[in-house]
Amino acid sequence: MPQLHLDPDRTFPPDPVTRQLARTVYAATRDLPLVCMHGHVDAALLADDPPFGDPAALLITPDHYVTRLVHSAGVPLEALGVGAGAAASRAVWRTFCANWRLFRGTPSRYWLTHELVEVFGVDTVPSAQTADRLYDELSARLARPEFRPRALFERFGIEVLATTDSPLDDLGAHARLAADGWGERVIPTFRPDALVHLDRPSWTADVAALAKRADTPTDDYDGYLEALRARRRAFIAAGALATDHGHESADTTPLGDADARRIYAAALAGRVTAAEAAAFAGHMLYQMAAMSCEDGLVMQLHPGVLRDHHDEAHRRYGPDRGFDIPVAAEFTRSLRPLLQAFGRHPALRLILFTVDETVYSRELAPLAGVYPAVRLGAPWWFLDSPEGLRRFRSAVTETAGFYNTAGFVDDTRAFASIPARHDLARRIDAGHLADLVARHHLDLDEAVETAVDLAYTIPKQVYARPAA
Repeated sequence: MPQLHLDPDRTFPPDPVTRQLARTVYAATRDLPLVCMHGHVDAALLADDPPFGDPAALLITPDHYVTRLVHSAGVPLEALGVGAGAAASRAVWRTFCANWRLFRGTPSRYWLTHELVEVFGVDTVPSAQTADRLYDELSARLARPEFRPRALFERFGIEVLATTDSPLDDLGAHARLAADGWGERVIPTFRPDALVHLDRPSWTADVAALAKRADTPTDDYDGYLEALRARRRAFIAAGALATDHGHESADTTPLGDADARRIYAAALAGRVTAAEAAAFAGHMLYQMAAMSCEDGLVMQLHPGVLRDHHDEAHRRYGPDRGFDIPVAAEFTRSLRPLLQAFGRHPALRLILFTVDETVYSRELAPLAGVYPAVRLGAPWWFLDSPEGLRRFRSAVTETAGFYNTAGFVDDTRAFASIPARHDLARRIDAGHLADLVARHHLDLDEAVETAVDLAYTIPKQVYARPAA
């Protein structure tokens, strides 16, 4: 019977000379601590440190990379543990194992194999025939104390993990972590999306909740801005180093104060138009950059995704279920107002992410290659794959260099996959650097030093608090 395994040379170049160089480069980064500056792990998971429930709840249901691909084969999401009427965990696991072949050639196959072999120490290939045996084997491991969240955090070698949090969050889980001495290891990230898109159905209730959380009235635009500043200060006090913004467009055109106040008032009255809401969202990206110049929070921008592409699926299952689809992105003109005002400001660090590869060499690399404030984020979402990571390095390095990038981010809710994702990025960078050595663009010692910088030094520097 075939066994699940990880080849030590996985993802390395096939040419023997370059492969040996890649081994040398990768050896310098393999055991470095993980710096996880953007992700979606719930802070309460680490604050409360409960045992993981079962294999399906850990590896399948919360991972939309997994559920969307199986659903694309016609499997109901309920059969994968999603939504009302969800199947029992063992049945979910059986469905996943029976569809293992769907993951061939995908990054999910890489991550899942790494998790099963490296994290949980199993070598059984998932299939309809092996599903129950594998489920029982994993369940037995998850019941042991060394597989609880904090123990895995330590085993993974995570130095710092940033969560993603609404300004409405009371940050109670982070307070509990701080009380246990974990306050600098698990830190929040300020994500105000729900509060800056005025046409979201919950916006009126959310902005009222903001007033309570910030203890600042939000019945006019100026109070709203001050409430956001107050929550940013609370996040900084809790250890936050960054903000995060998931807009469909990268537009940063500022509004005049009178127009901003008028549109905000219209939203409170329930009369805002779609065009006004879009203009206000772009205006708020500009305002967030201005606030970052004041308080030093790194600004992360993730545009170019049409969220909740299928209305019924969103109503039935909620957000983040695999129905977010990329759209074409434009950065050069959209970011010009922000960069005109703040692109050379010493306190601003703006990290740009995209799921539109066409802008890598045309827009993003040239922007990062001249504006001191701009850094390029790692390939994200649909591009955090072996080939996507390779294409990124090939497309941007000649114009932006290595040192205008911001390090790898795992961007995941799937906690057990974090080391797999970082390992993949380090291997791809080792292969890319080895190729530069083989082509005599770099010396081997330079390649090793660069690999260490990409994996560890650069993200530590980019996300560091500015000097007082």
